Amino acid sequence: MSTKPEVLMIGAYPAWDMEDLDARYVVHKLWEATDRDRLIEEHRDGIRAIATRGELGASADLMKRLPALEIISCYGVGTDAIDLVHARVNGIRVTNTPDVLTADVADMAIGLLLAVARKIPQADRFVREGRWTKGNMPLVTRVTGKSAGVVGMGRVGAAVAKRLAAFDCEVAYFDLARRADLPYTFVPDLVELARRAEFLIVTLAGGESTKGIVNARVLDALGPDGILVNVSRGSTVDETALIRALEAKAIKGAGLDVFWNEPNIDERLLPLENVVVQPHHASGTTETRRAMGKLVRDNLAAHFSGSALITPVA
Repeated sequence: MSTKPEVLMIGAYPAWDMEDLDARYVVHKLWEATDRDRLIEEHRDGIRAIATRGELGASADLMKRLPALEIISCYGVGTDAIDLVHARVNGIRVTNTPDVLTADVADMAIGLLLAVARKIPQADRFVREGRWTKGNMPLVTRVTGKSAGVVGMGRVGAAVAKRLAAFDCEVAYFDLARRADLPYTFVPDLVELARRAEFLIVTLAGGESTKGIVNARVLDALGPDGILVNVSRGSTVDETALIRALEAKAIKGAGLDVFWNEPNIDERLLPLENVVVQPHHASGTTETRRAMGKLVRDNLAAHFSGSALITPVA
């Protein structure tokens, strides 16, 4: 009989993480099971940990089925798909992977902003389709020196603001409270922030408290010269209102790494020329994904060795 701790894994990690996890633990791979309920029932009394991803999470119902569960280690920063209240009440520890993906997500936010404003995808097609030989491409939008609003001034928001400042942008932000450690202008009203910004970049945490916070009123305030970028969670933006605004050109454009029903995104987005889309891949660099996986594995190792967790959430 194995003495290795048993781990229920909700979805796959990269091969380098899987090899280490398989060596250290008895890993029950839920995504490979033909009968997931049966797998859980057969191993429910032995499973002491869940390894999950941010978008997959761990529900209260799942936790209730695992009486020996001690820890949930999440590959990603967002924990809105994990029932943290149930975990805390039942003494189940939760960890995530902050900091290691901050720079990449912030880079993607700026990349999406540039792609929309400078119409980089359209310019690529313009050259490839031979249209340049027939005349110059229409003019686009400058980024440098513009007014930018950051929605959510956490780790990623601060990193985005730093990059915007390097473009000589006038940076303001919306959050629950002012951050005394940052030089940017605090705007406590999101509609007002949108009204004063040409670029609005969303970096909020997901969850019920931020669901649909970027709504029709915010988009109306952003206006026909405004560009929205979302690298947070699809839930933070009212996607129906966004599509209407894009179709009507009530805003200039949007750069989206996240969506309401990803990966099955609303097909109305796809033909729109004023949208640049990404497959929720802001942290998708080899360097960051290796660091994220290591942090997941290090948190599990710390727990089972009796050491302090490295990045506890609950």
